[in-house]
Amino acid sequence: MGVLHDVYPSRTGMRASLVTEYKNTVMRHFLLVCLLSLPILSGYGQGSQIPQGSQAYHIIDRLAIKGAPAQGLHTSIKYYDRATVARFALRADSLAGDRLTLLDRSDLDWLFRDNNEWLGVLQTPFPGMGLLRQPQGSASLSELSQQHPYYARSQRPLLKGKIYPTPANFYQIDEPHFHFRLNPLLQLRYGPMRHEAGENRSYFINQRGLEARAGIDDRVYIYFQLLESQAAFPDYVNQWIVKNRSLPGNGLYKGYNSDVFDIQGGYDYLNSQGYVAFQLSQHLSAQWGYGRHFIGDGMRSMLLSDFTNNYLYLKLNWNVGRFHYQNLFTELNALSANSTPGDLVVPKKYMAAHYLSIDLTPRLRLGVFESVVYQRGDGLELGYLNPVILYRTVEHSLGSADNALIGLDGRWNIANRLQLYGQLMIDEFIFRELVTERRGWWGNKFGVQAGLKYIDALGIDHLDLQAEINLARPYTYTHRDSTTAYTHYNQPLAHPLGANFHETILSLRYQPKARWLLSAQWFQFAQGLDPAGRNFGSNLLLPHTSRTADYGISMLQGLRADTWLGVVDLGYMLRHNLWVEAQYMLRRQRQEGGTEKNVSIFNLGLRLNIDRPRLFF
Repeated sequence: MGVLHDVYPSRTGMRASLVTEYKNTVMRHFLLVCLLSLPILSGYGQGSQIPQGSQAYHIIDRLAIKGAPAQGLHTSIKYYDRATVARFALRADSLAGDRLTLLDRSDLDWLFRDNNEWLGVLQTPFPGMGLLRQPQGSASLSELSQQHPYYARSQRPLLKGKIYPTPANFYQIDEPHFHFRLNPLLQLRYGPMRHEAGENRSYFINQRGLEARAGIDDRVYIYFQLLESQAAFPDYVNQWIVKNRSLPGNGLYKGYNSDVFDIQGGYDYLNSQGYVAFQLSQHLSAQWGYGRHFIGDGMRSMLLSDFTNNYLYLKLNWNVGRFHYQNLFTELNALSANSTPGDLVVPKKYMAAHYLSIDLTPRLRLGVFESVVYQRGDGLELGYLNPVILYRTVEHSLGSADNALIGLDGRWNIANRLQLYGQLMIDEFIFRELVTERRGWWGNKFGVQAGLKYIDALGIDHLDLQAEINLARPYTYTHRDSTTAYTHYNQPLAHPLGANFHETILSLRYQPKARWLLSAQWFQFAQGLDPAGRNFGSNLLLPHTSRTADYGISMLQGLRADTWLGVVDLGYMLRHNLWVEAQYMLRRQRQEGGTEKNVSIFNLGLRLNIDRPRLFF
């Protein structure tokens, strides 16, 4: 007993340690059984996912609004898998000719090229049943895709057809029951930045990387992306990084200076994401990986956005007819690596989330969302691994003080031209305080989004307009500290502004020709900032226990800041996914008391298989 006493100083400590060991052992075996059992189950191929920023999302949005049949594709659940996108595009191609213009057909051609391993998806009711069930002598999905009339081959491939054998893929392998795609990632941007004080510096982005995806038996999928970056940002981004000790959308960073490009005070950072996915049955798939997610039809999301750094997750997708049900079980970081001293491990926290999307009609969709963020010193809370139960009931039964949130969203496509969409996130509220007494109780915490899309505006083909309004009351998404706040790596999991703001966004996108693209966006937002030592509810990392008051809480309380930001982009696609672009951005901010912070940026850019940087906050 002396040895046991040294290890477990008390009976209570011993019992707690044994419970911890038991729970961790159960969890390890649970995940191990899941991962080992997945490959032996036959499936219905779904494919790897299309990365964020791909123009596939806007193309699919347009076609869905125009009435293209979207069975199985729930546009609010991102990111789309390639098999579903190919199936959607092939069905849209069958629409009546007067419904699709020449530019629509060009968009479809882009989708076919970008997802060419899935062009045979409609030629068999159950593609990729696996080697054990594949009929003798029958063609695999990969072979069917290569035989499809829309399968495009490069007119001038390199190295005897080994490099760019098809327009969208640098290197590819297509064999029975196996496909592989490898593509480079590149982004170079450079131009002058002018701030309000008259100081001129250089705006600079230099990103290089690789992206690979593969499929085995059309039921096991692998995706990997690695991106190395150096960048110099405007002052307002630098101030955000210093304040939060975190770089938006990324992890660990270090300083970067360059005499060649006249860069001082820049950043050097490495980011990667990847996953392995399994198709468990015709309607159920699982994914284990490191990445991020987005829920909604807008430019922003009040439920779950991809603004943060990547995180570890297990995802289940149940897609049956007009229902799509998604489970997310994630491991998050309570702090960032840059805010953690020395080589200490960044403290962990966890999030479990459910989202159910229902197509009430082909044009009307509703969604229900719930999530809980929590931290346990002994790891995961097994009660939250239940994929169907309401988290609020679990929280109550545990007697816990975890951060539970619920949300609603929906979209309605009207007259093949318009789409109305919106979201409601409820962190906490009491009906009496919100509706009848209305005393400005601090716990009335919620966020709202409302938006409108108008495609082919004024009868002009591919002139697409969008308007969106977002707001979040003070202290929304906050909790007792960063271990339970709705954040990851010191970055918001929903809207980039955090809370205590309202925002209006206007967007224009015009594609006069297949290869030309003009886009413009206007952001106008007001936010109540937190002066030093005061918590007025905008900073999600501050504990809500440090709030300024219990009652009399109002929107934009604190140090009010009004910001206007406009961005114009003109781009030309030299070849598939290779863009040369010019961009101009102007941002003006006026804080209460007369302080102004202004910056303008003009830059030229070249990018390949990658999205433009998003600094719109």
